[in-house]
Amino acid sequence: MSYQVLYRKWRSRTFGEISGQPHVTTTLRHALASGRLGHAYLFTGPRGTGKTSCARLLAKAVNCREPRDGEPCNVCALCRGIDSGAVMDVIEIDAASNNGVDNIRDLREETSFLPAQGKFRVYIIDEVHMLSAGAFNALLKTLEEPPEYVIFILATTEVHKLPATVLSRCQRFDFHRISAEDIAARLRFIAEQEQFTLEAEAALLLARIADGAMRDALSLLDRCRVETDTVTAAHVARCIGMADRHYLFALTDACLSGDIPAALALVQTLYQDACDMERLCEDLLFHLRNLLVLLVVKSPRELVVCTEEDFTLYKTQAGKSSAAQLLGFMERLEAAAGSLRRSSDKRMEMEIALIRLCAAAEIKDGAREAKPQAPPKEDAKPSAPKPPAQTTGGVLHAFPQWESVLTALQTANPPLAGILAGSSAVTRDGFVLIKSENPAFPMFIKQSAQANSLKDAIANATGQSLRLGIFRPENEAPPKDPLAQLAEKAAELGN
Repeated sequence: MSYQVLYRKWRSRTFGEISGQPHVTTTLRHALASGRLGHAYLFTGPRGTGKTSCARLLAKAVNCREPRDGEPCNVCALCRGIDSGAVMDVIEIDAASNNGVDNIRDLREETSFLPAQGKFRVYIIDEVHMLSAGAFNALLKTLEEPPEYVIFILATTEVHKLPATVLSRCQRFDFHRISAEDIAARLRFIAEQEQFTLEAEAALLLARIADGAMRDALSLLDRCRVETDTVTAAHVARCIGMADRHYLFALTDACLSGDIPAALALVQTLYQDACDMERLCEDLLFHLRNLLVLLVVKSPRELVVCTEEDFTLYKTQAGKSSAAQLLGFMERLEAAAGSLRRSSDKRMEMEIALIRLCAAAEIKDGAREAKPQAPPKEDAKPSAPKPPAQTTGGVLHAFPQWESVLTALQTANPPLAGILAGSSAVTRDGFVLIKSENPAFPMFIKQSAQANSLKDAIANATGQSLRLGIFRPENEAPPKDPLAQLAEKAAELGN
């Protein structure tokens, strides 16, 4: 027999084998055991988290001749026929390539036929968000009131693209990213069954690289075991290209020390080795992100995907930098990434970006060392500063949704969630004023990407678009507006 890849060979055959989704599998099993089945289900979540596997299990379970506590028996002719694709009552449709009105009209006509072998005709529509507007409209009536022997299971990674009219007609189940521990445990079980050795550290590294997707983890494991029957963390790193990225540490060291010749020499070497400059910029950004996580998060190991050897290097390099300095580097690289996409000479753009990083190497704690200023002249006329974002007027109100915001950020933006650990918030005059004792927070939130991430989480929790501010005690003088300070300096020079 031809070789079958691991993610197909080890696709879950019972709900109990689905990893990391107990909130979904428990509910489905109870519904099947009690006979309280819906006519339309929506499975949504990241790729590789079990949506299609659950859909096929549900199709088997509703047609199984001898189900046990909501689980398919996997022995009867229908279960085996559905597994092999021989049962015509279970129809899988890829909406990415069958997304037109005519495709849905054909499907709608098919629903008028009774099941040929089982009790239900089950339609699994994968990537359902790819259907056209006309196709969605053609599906609505059948989706709302299908024949009693028809069940629809829709699956998507982008639920926000579905019309509200479709969402309201389905029972929705949200699949979460699977924890690294659950993925690692499943990988080691499969390795044992396949009779090859997978070291614990290697399994955990694969799980972290997969970023919550079991299918990705199994594909990576398949790739790593081709060369050896003993898969180690070092072998994983080498196989997927992590082991040859020590140039990122060298490049970052050059930038931190302001060594322009060393940085340009590294770019020259990488360019000669056919390194793509846009990819280099992205990799360096992610490298700096890892360093920043080490500086601002109390338990960073789960958030940094690397070998233990590289993690030690990260800790050493993080000790040479500050959060403010890294944020400054990242802002410059983000700007460079945009220039690289438009430039005809990408190597030159990358070199310019690195020169700017090296030139900014002396920045500490977010600003250059302040130069002593001459005292203002007595006759200088002070300028009135603009009111700061944290206005002193208005009444402070409690912000009960803050915990929900922090919980959402743990998935959407873990580094920001780490920065905000232990924080609280109040509202005043359309602002959310954040109380945080983390010294990195004021600089971190100045990044537009981080501010927008926090605003989105607040909007999802409250349904309102609120502005951000930093809470200061009432007896603390608000900071001067930068424009007002500039005006004061201009007045001094004029006198």
